[in-house]
Formats: sequence, C-alpha cells, structure tokens
Amino acid sequence: MEEFKRQQIVYTAMRIFKEKGYFAASMQDIAEACGMAKGSIYKVFPSKEDLFTGIFVEVHRTFFEEARALDRTLRLEGHPPKEILRRKIVFQLQFMLENYFFTSEFKDLPITSNDNFLHEWRKKRADLLAMHHECFHEAYGEPIVPYLGDTVAIFRGMLKEYLAHAVQAVIAVPMADLGGFLTDRIDAIVGDLISSRAEPVLKASSAYFNDINPLDSSTRQINIEAFLKFVAVKIEELPQPARIREDLREVIDLLQRELEQPKPSGTLLRVYITFLDTVSDLKPYVHQFSLMLNHALTQYDK
Repeated sequence: MEEFKRQQIVYTAMRIFKEKGYFAASMQDIAEACGMAKGSIYKVFPSKEDLFTGIFVEVHRTFFEEARALDRTLRLEGHPPKEILRRKIVFQLQFMLENYFFTSEFKDLPITSNDNFLHEWRKKRADLLAMHHECFHEAYGEPIVPYLGDTVAIFRGMLKEYLAHAVQAVIAVPMADLGGFLTDRIDAIVGDLISSRAEPVLKASSAYFNDINPLDSSTRQINIEAFLKFVAVKIEELPQPARIREDLREVIDLLQRELEQPKPSGTLLRVYITFLDTVSDLKPYVHQFSLMLNHALTQYDK
C-alpha cells in the first residue's frame, strides 16, 4: 500500500508540474489532485524538492528500464549494429521529448542546488554516459575506442539542440526521421575521425569524470598538466630570440613545479601566468590555461 501511495503521488505530481510549472505547483494542489491530505504527502516527501527529485528518479528509472528492454528485443531480432544504434537514438529522442520537463527543463530551476537532487542527477549522468559509450562502441567496434569521448560529446550536443528545437516547435520533424538524420551525421563524423586518425580532444575517461563531477580534482590536474605541456610546445614555435624562449621555458618549469606541490601557492601561480601573458602570441593559450586554473586557485587560497 505504501508503494502504491508513493506511485500515485509521483504520477499525479508529474502531471501537475507539467501543467502548472515548478513554481506555480503547490503541495496543496498535488494533495487535492491525489485526494489526500497535504500532511499525507509530506509523510512520503518532506518537501517539494524531495517530491521533484522522486519524480526525476522515477522518470529515469523508467527510461533505463525501457532502454534495456529495447536492447534485448533488437538483439533477438538480429538487426545490424547501425540499425540498432538508430533505433536507440529514436527511442531516446521520443522519451526525452515526452518527458522534457524532467529530463532537460529542470536545469533553470532552484532544484539544481538541492543536495539530494544533485546526488541523483550525478547518478543519472553516469548511467547515461555509460549507456552512450556502450551504444557507440557496439555500433563501431574497436576503431572508435580512441574517439568515444569526442563522439559522445558531439552526439549529446546535437541531441540537446535538436530536442530544444522540437520542444519549441521550431521544427516539425517526426522523431523517427530526426533519429535517422542524427545517426547519419554521427556515422559521417565517426568515419572521418577513424579514417583521418585525428588526435582525440576528449579522452573517454576524462569526459566521464567531467560529466559526473566537473570539480573532480585528479581529472582537473591531469588536464592542467597536459595543457601546460601544450603551451611549452608553442613556446618552441615562437618567433622570439632564444633568450626569451629560455626565460619562458623556465617559467613553465616553475609553474610545473609549483603545481606538483601538496598545496601550490596561488600567488606564485598568478605571477608566472602574468609573465607568460606578456607575450602576445601566447595570450590565447595563457587565457585558456587561466580559466582551467580558476577553481584550483580558489581552492589553494583557502
């Protein structure tokens, strides 16, 4: 009975949130729609944030459950890998379109600062990212492995933009046709990445950690060190006298050494960055490097 009551509240609240929006929907509205006292709702969900989080969890539980069922069916039917990929993309488009309020639109709501919601959101992101990696790996095999991070990032960007257009009725394309369009575009991109042997921008592991926890310190440190090596290479290409290049190399070494300290000095790091920024040809790279260090510098100064 308790589970039945919880499900009744969740599905009723889902409808009310869609109709009225997050701010206008009240717990009293939901209680009346459920035919319950408001106190009964609060016994199951102590706050509106907890109720929205419960809906978010239920929506994505349904999504992954249906995605697994679709995968089993497609395998049993013996479809080729690219057709399986297309069907999975169409499924995700259709599901997210029908549940857009709980899969995308929430990003502008204050719920995103709720700790319980953030915990569930990160779990969902991890599961969705793993699913996308698996989908593309199965469709293209081992040749795509170096490019999984980039492929997933490109696909997710396309999915987000086209879904937003579909929700706003800017486009009137059936999701089956849009899924075919996106599958063909991804196929062309993956084919080019593999045939050209392009240097990957996103490693799969980095994309995974950055998606789940943008503030992951070890991943951030790896990326900072990699970019610092890139700047060092650019210094060697500068049309500057050997003496200036030597000074710049020395500053890069000092930066590297400081970053290796248990608690680097934010002041010293800023001094080194300011010195590098005096060279006009390095400015774009130094500014990007500064952005990468931004959060780190804040942490070091605490």
